[in-house]
Amino acid sequence: MTLDLDPAILWLLIPGFLVTVVAAYLLGARNGGRRVLRRLHRFSNNHAPAGMEEVPADRYRAALVINPTKANAKNIAATAKAICRFEGWAPPLIFETTLEDAGEGAANEALEAGVDVVIAAGGDGTIRAVASALTGTATPMGIIPMGTGNLLARNLDLVLDKPEWAIRIALWGRNRDVDVGVAQISRGGDRHVFMVMTGLGFDAEVMAKTTANAKSRLGWLAYLEAGSRTLVGRPSHVKITYDDDYRVSARVRSVIGGNCGKLQGGIQLLPEAVIDDGLLDVLVVSPKNLGQWVGVAASIIGRKTRNGLHTDIRKCHNVVIESRDELEVQLDGDPAGTTKYLAMGILPSAITVKVPTTDQRKEIRAEVWPV
Repeated sequence: MTLDLDPAILWLLIPGFLVTVVAAYLLGARNGGRRVLRRLHRFSNNHAPAGMEEVPADRYRAALVINPTKANAKNIAATAKAICRFEGWAPPLIFETTLEDAGEGAANEALEAGVDVVIAAGGDGTIRAVASALTGTATPMGIIPMGTGNLLARNLDLVLDKPEWAIRIALWGRNRDVDVGVAQISRGGDRHVFMVMTGLGFDAEVMAKTTANAKSRLGWLAYLEAGSRTLVGRPSHVKITYDDDYRVSARVRSVIGGNCGKLQGGIQLLPEAVIDDGLLDVLVVSPKNLGQWVGVAASIIGRKTRNGLHTDIRKCHNVVIESRDELEVQLDGDPAGTTKYLAMGILPSAITVKVPTTDQRKEIRAEVWPV
């Protein structure tokens, strides 16, 4: 039996058939490629880490690295499980930070398990620890802000008080490649990553003097209270070398290297800092007395810290600060001891972070996301 088709109809059917075949191939390649990659990853590790259940190869899976000392930590873990189930993801791997592991070890374990995203739930310290493991990998980092400052979340315009929205952004948000700062606090010593700012001098003293009890009672205002007790102090003589070339000597109270510049309350400490420009913004603060601190405050509030009153900002790829005195140092708000040496640099586009899509931002503003 033969079919006689009109040539015009035949030319309509052939392209439709080809489109269908190509679409089926691409869909199969996407899902099949994902299954192959997962199987190769599991084979290379011989077996899944103990206590981690096998999941179907075509289901996404997240890992949650959470600081259990933060308020509502248990509820957030339960919310993450519920949202993953609702969104069709496999049950998330849950890791709690400890005194011995602030999150880097847990994130490395999550990477070994082949998860699709690692979500850091905690303050900037927890996020920095998770970022240490994810820097240079293709696995993105989601963020649930639970700290006092939450500076990285503020600079990325993430939601601060809606963990269920933060979880959905971590699952379905847009990938954004951002820079990672690196610091050495001794010559030839270990490199430490930072996502927001690292500082030497006054700002690090403030972090060291801000107690956990004060932060729980006052929130970010605790830093202002500690700062008021630290204003009076003697400037230190330092040598600052920018990009292995330009060197200056100065008496300073603080030197801060920033990957981004927004503080609490919308204050722009580094007004021109951009988190994905491949550059470090270095702020030098050099007041000699309380009266000159007023000028510093005016420069910061007026966003004129570049060549402002007793402030100066330069952009560079790396900087080295050498001090005559032992000075306090901080990494993303975490005290890191004292040093006479601090080197900072930038790793361009070294980590992928989940940020809201345009549609998610609209839904957040309209507050229509399901809880």
